[in-house]
Amino acid sequence: MAAWTHREAIVDGIRLHYVEAGDADDPLVVLLHGFPEFWYSWRDQLPALADAGFHVVAPDMRGYNASEKPPGVSAYGMDELVGDVVGLLDHFGSDAAHVVGHDWGGVVAWEVAIRYPERVDRLGALNAPHPGRFREVVRTPEQLRRSWYMFAFQVPWLPEALLGSRDCAAIPEMLRGSAANPDAFDERDLRRYREAACRSGALGAAINYYRAAFRDEVRREVGALLGGRRESPPVAVPTLLVWGERDPALGTELTEGLDRWVSDLRVERLPDASHWVQNDRPERVNELLTEFLRTTE
Repeated sequence: MAAWTHREAIVDGIRLHYVEAGDADDPLVVLLHGFPEFWYSWRDQLPALADAGFHVVAPDMRGYNASEKPPGVSAYGMDELVGDVVGLLDHFGSDAAHVVGHDWGGVVAWEVAIRYPERVDRLGALNAPHPGRFREVVRTPEQLRRSWYMFAFQVPWLPEALLGSRDCAAIPEMLRGSAANPDAFDERDLRRYREAACRSGALGAAINYYRAAFRDEVRREVGALLGGRRESPPVAVPTLLVWGERDPALGTELTEGLDRWVSDLRVERLPDASHWVQNDRPERVNELLTEFLRTTE
């Protein structure tokens, strides 16, 4: 099993910590984590993909764990998050890479593929909806109910205060309580997630992703009313969407109707997995990713 090493990169003036596995001469795969995670959410994928012949990099996204935490909501807008991924590709001297993301990391991965298709060989999204489909579904009563926390996160300071209370006990409670597989997170795993969340400024930065996204969406809607573009651009790269069906926050209807935006799409639904799909079913996710990323045109 391939070992990993910890390194840092300066991307657009921001220090990003990342974990790296595999041979630097192999095809590059960038793994982007979600909320409230960090690079460690890919602990089962890092060695598996490296052993399969890939150079695998899993950063702590800006604001998380050991990466720098710039102040202010605007530092966590989509332009900045996409720029971090492109900057990482530049850091490794890679013209293009496979980009795989879960949850928020998947949201960013979709946007990288939309904005910079020439920099993405293949796109993998794990329980992360296409932005156009999410804008449709979030207006329904059921998804509004599921997405209540996204709106609660718009309140200043209170969400991070509540999540940070009791030494961030809500984080391991959330992970363990919503996982489909009782073995997805052991005590050591939960302790690491808790420690990462309790780092100074980490929870506020993580919640700023939601605040910045809300502001971006308001600006987008206002722009559309003034004659701007509302429809999401197409995704021009081969895409794999893996979806744990037992996700309490994101309904399976988000996996439907995507052929309007993605012409080369494969959808794999896992009925016995939750939102934390790569932790609930690591072997199956590793198989899917390896097969997909090894495919050549």
